[in-house]
Amino acid sequence: MRVTNMSEAIRFHFDVDGENFSSAGEASVMVKKKLRQLGFSPDVMRRVSIAMYEGEINMVIHAHGGTADVIVGEDAIEIILADKGPGIPDINKAMQEGFSTASDNIRALGFGAGMGLPNMKKYTDYMQIDTEIGVGTTITMRVNY
Repeated sequence: MRVTNMSEAIRFHFDVDGENFSSAGEASVMVKKKLRQLGFSPDVMRRVSIAMYEGEINMVIHAHGGTADVIVGEDAIEIILADKGPGIPDINKAMQEGFSTASDNIRALGFGAGMGLPNMKKYTDYMQIDTEIGVGTTITMRVNY
């Protein structure tokens, strides 16, 4: 994790290891801890943590990792998740609760229930998905406070 303070905004950067399910979710735990130290409400911490965790798991399952950047601004927390995975062929389908392209072995581990993207949208005030097949996906989310 790298933290920088740039003109009032606080920034956190994480590399998400795409080969390690046991470390998936570490960034969301660290951000929750930092938000607690900064005095954020439990509701804001919970929403940011859930959205980040779901994104981290998706990056591990589908994209062999990526990066997570969190920017704490004056009135919102922005989360930017970027990967160089296969891209999302059908965003509308991927946004449906229960839809998943996870393999059987991923499901056997307890992941891939098809709630990642729907939960990311549910717990944020704004979400944009930019994806290109064969290039990767960037998801930008915002939690207002």
